[in-house]
Amino acid sequence: MKFSEAKGHKVVAQNTAETVGRVRSFLVDPRSRSVVALRLKKTDQGDVLRWRDLAAFGADAVTISDSAAITDLDSELETMRGKRGRLLKKRVLTSGGDELGEVSDIEFDPETGKLITILLHEGTSVPADRLVGVGSYAVVVHEA
Repeated sequence: MKFSEAKGHKVVAQNTAETVGRVRSFLVDPRSRSVVALRLKKTDQGDVLRWRDLAAFGADAVTISDSAAITDLDSELETMRGKRGRLLKKRVLTSGGDELGEVSDIEFDPETGKLITILLHEGTSVPADRLVGVGSYAVVVHEA
């Protein structure tokens, strides 16, 4: 699944079968190369849903056991917010300094949250296992 396909997914609480939010964006940990939390459009409970609290990430909706899993951003996730945590529309540089292009989308495993592929505007891609880090200016990947 791609970030662009998952954005806007409903978040449904299993205990009430009600929609409790919608996916706005993704918080990615470059060290583990995975999605660690979802940012939601503002809800009554908060705007963060940790990946570990998901029951499932389906083709049409994200399910959680209870809306109590939705919280506010905490200090652990704060560093992944804003420019440093955003991958889309950033330049991709190799560890040797070569520019590969700009991130157009990210493909991830909806069961685990693991990043699979970094898709570039130029129609090329980089395997996510080459990801080194994310800065305010660029995404850095290992040389091929």
